[in-house]
Amino acid sequence: MKLEDLSKKLNASLLGNPDQEIVGLSSILSPKMNSITVITSRALYSDSIVKNSAAILIDKSILSLNILPDHVNALVVDDSFLALVEVGKIFGQAESTLIKHDKKNPLNKKHIGKNVKIGKNFSYGLNVVIEDNVSIGNNVFLDHNVVIKRNSIIGNNVIIGSNSIIGSEGFGNYKDQNGNWIHIPHIGKVKIGNNVSIGANCSIDRGTIDSTEISNGVIIDNLVHVAHNVVIGEKTAIAAKVGIAGSCIIGKRNMIGGMVGIVDHVRTADDITISATSTVINDLKEPGVYTGIMPISKHATWKRIALWITKLDKIAKSINFKKF
Repeated sequence: MKLEDLSKKLNASLLGNPDQEIVGLSSILSPKMNSITVITSRALYSDSIVKNSAAILIDKSILSLNILPDHVNALVVDDSFLALVEVGKIFGQAESTLIKHDKKNPLNKKHIGKNVKIGKNFSYGLNVVIEDNVSIGNNVFLDHNVVIKRNSIIGNNVIIGSNSIIGSEGFGNYKDQNGNWIHIPHIGKVKIGNNVSIGANCSIDRGTIDSTEISNGVIIDNLVHVAHNVVIGEKTAIAAKVGIAGSCIIGKRNMIGGMVGIVDHVRTADDITISATSTVINDLKEPGVYTGIMPISKHATWKRIALWITKLDKIAKSINFKKF
């Protein structure tokens, strides 16, 4: 599209040639003469990026430095990060990969159950399966191979990535007197709020009796498992390969790093950050940053270190530090 048209979509101020054609978005590492490059800070700015791009997109703060050359093609915005998101949407996923759900394109009857309610502007990829009694809000996108199990409730403005399963059977089991595992049926639901993004290859289990809940504004990366009866608070962000065991209650605005494991029935307060690869075995009752990491070592060495760590508190109490 023309630079002028792009400026209108972004509500940006335009410098230079309004008729400059823009065919895509390029990175600062490989600017292209037919694309626009987003420069989010002064530290990332260079004359070579400007020279090798059809146009640049910058913050007002960079414009105020008076470092731009004459005759530059540029779009100036208040927040370049937010503008980058919008440019990515414009030049990102091809519309041809999506199927718009309407009277002309109803879901394949083989892939949709009974009593399914679907809102406006619903689009989906190939092989999407929606079981009985599912409710889907407005502006929802389900990517290829997504499965929505029975009784699930999905709010408005929700994106679910490829191969994710919403409402899968939970891992609840009981060991009988003979040591045999007896599976506990899960008859609850999954409830997903508004403005939620769930990545690819995620599994969110339905509740045993009550619901598993993903609140408004939650964002979840790829390869995340949320077990039965978990409640995730508003605007929480969860990175890849996180596992949250059953009946945990995660507070609002938590940030959970990659490969974190949270054992069952743990509660976290609001505004908590958990560092990557940490294991959470107790409630986190106060806001702040939590880390539970030991550097990797040979197992025999690790066992000795772990033993000493468990004794450090007793050792410290036994020492009279006033002598030192």
